[in-house]
Amino acid sequence: MSKPLLTLDKATIQFGGLTAVGDFSLHVHPNELVGLIGPNGAGKTTAFNLITGVYQPTAGAIHFSERHILGLKPHDLTKLGIARTFQNIRLFGSLTVFDNVRAATQLHRLHGIRSALWRGIGFHHAEKEVETQVLELLDIFDLAKMRDEEAKSLPYGDQRRLEIVRALATKPKLLLLDEPAAGMNPTEKEELMKLIQFIKDKFKIAIMLVEHDMKVVMGICEKIAVLEYGKKIAEGTPDEIQKNPKVIAAYLGTEEDDDDA
Repeated sequence: MSKPLLTLDKATIQFGGLTAVGDFSLHVHPNELVGLIGPNGAGKTTAFNLITGVYQPTAGAIHFSERHILGLKPHDLTKLGIARTFQNIRLFGSLTVFDNVRAATQLHRLHGIRSALWRGIGFHHAEKEVETQVLELLDIFDLAKMRDEEAKSLPYGDQRRLEIVRALATKPKLLLLDEPAAGMNPTEKEELMKLIQFIKDKFKIAIMLVEHDMKVVMGICEKIAVLEYGKKIAEGTPDEIQKNPKVIAAYLGTEEDDDDA
């Protein structure tokens, strides 16, 4: 197997005397689809915040592309190839669909403020390239027809897709999806599962998702890690996780529990 793209080595973060995530170790390989599950408050989003530089671990190490990334800010990690979406959609609501994605492409622009002020040949050439890139992405995800609409006017499912497209515009190697199915109906969830698998195959990137909907997680993930009270209690394939007694007791429940619900 190839070398891990992302490695968490006993990553730990404490807030006061509370350990939100403790001794969390995990490998994510290139083009791998990994799920992170656990009860509410288990530390899943906190783990994402560690990976993306929102929080710095109080112990342990994190490596990305074989580079030690502790101390790097979120924008530095985005440049390295880590992109994310959020449980609560964070689009630029008053900007158009096109401009939301266009804003993300600025991360890799080679022309600076001076070029923008002079607006020479190089600037206009770069702008044309950006427009082409944005429209190609929007077309792939069936959003091109909405390019001039304000993001806040889009239906919920389209807003979710737009947020993912904006993340992809940063050209990530690893895409983190924080509860992408939140607020979706069953039909939208089915479409989301197809979309995530399509993204992994089309863009050849690793994807890590936090998700409560077990049908989504078990249906698309190749590997799943389970957190409880900030500690990893299991890791394995979907089949292994569904049969793990610790996971059943902590999170998934039993068939009897489901019958009582």
